[in-house]
Amino acid sequence: MMLRLAITGLLRRRTRTALTTAGVAVAAAMLLDMVMLGSGMRESFRGFLEQQDYQLRMSPRGTMPFDTEATVGGAAALVARVMADPDVEAVAPVLGGKLFVTRGDSVVAAFALGVDPALQADYVLVEGRDIAAPNETVWNGAMLEAAGRAVGDTVRAAAGYDPQLRRYTGARELVIVGRGRFVMLSGGELAAALPLATAQGMQADRADRISVALVRLRAGASADSVASRLELAEPRMSAISTEAALRFVDERLGYFRQLALILASVSLAVGFLLVTTLVTVSVNERIGEIAVLRAIGVAKWRVVAQVLVEGVALSLVGATLGLGLGLITARWLNGILAAFPGLPAAFDFFLFEPSAAFRSLGLLVLCGILAGLWPAWRAASLPIAKTLREEAVA
Repeated sequence: MMLRLAITGLLRRRTRTALTTAGVAVAAAMLLDMVMLGSGMRESFRGFLEQQDYQLRMSPRGTMPFDTEATVGGAAALVARVMADPDVEAVAPVLGGKLFVTRGDSVVAAFALGVDPALQADYVLVEGRDIAAPNETVWNGAMLEAAGRAVGDTVRAAAGYDPQLRRYTGARELVIVGRGRFVMLSGGELAAALPLATAQGMQADRADRISVALVRLRAGASADSVASRLELAEPRMSAISTEAALRFVDERLGYFRQLALILASVSLAVGFLLVTTLVTVSVNERIGEIAVLRAIGVAKWRVVAQVLVEGVALSLVGATLGLGLGLITARWLNGILAAFPGLPAAFDFFLFEPSAAFRSLGLLVLCGILAGLWPAWRAASLPIAKTLREEAVA
């Protein structure tokens, strides 16, 4: 009964109700997007790290993995010493570099990763098979397209190229055995993976050198404790745990979270003001009706509840529409932001979580309750006789 009366009251002014609902939907969409933005980047970055299934990353001291071209020598001995730690289960050494391939009169340059195929976590195989021999390689789709090659082709590639002398260094023939999706690379970046020993052999100055070592720990091991031990044992290296990397990212993303909080607060305030305005105007137009209801014995709390239901109904309908609108705009904005150079292709700025949707919906419903509370209580508390006389005179 109360819900039917509330809906009837809202439908009396359909245009006004529709415009208010649309405004609430826009505010709800903005609120949802900002909640998604506040946690999306951090959780997306965590997903990258956890997808690799390695809890520590060791790189030359003072650098982040592949942040520079720095490498460390004595890679085989270093890996052996790290494996000697009782809490270490596996170590995946990686060497970064360049790979050059000709296409007609031009040269295609790609980012090359020397990996241990059995332990690598830098790419996911999409087509073909994984590396099984020293002269085999896996390329990403962008590299295959840029070089005009396909899985199964044999190419002559090099680790260095002098464009003036048109001379290769470290050239050798490689067979493309697979196409992979490289986890940490941007969408348009050209990439190739080849065996670590092959990558080291193609670069004369990088024999027995690596750029980073990914360390997998045994179950129950403390990443921070192992990182401290490894840094003491290997002064040349910095050991960064997943949690430490997330803390570093948190510091860098603080600005985005503050911006998201401010915009979420603004959208919540806009939604509150829209519902408050409509409910207040609606109550003022129905002062006489409310006074009649009070005169025939309708309890004050029922009058207040009916007006509150109107505010909640507006918020619920607007928030539901805003949920869909927010997901559409988040996808659109994510496509724009993901196009920034240097960002991994699968990085999401806006990450949808059911809890975020429920929080946004709950906040807007709360706003609907608060928006109708004061005008409803004020109208229900007016003197009945005086209000009826004023309405009759008017």
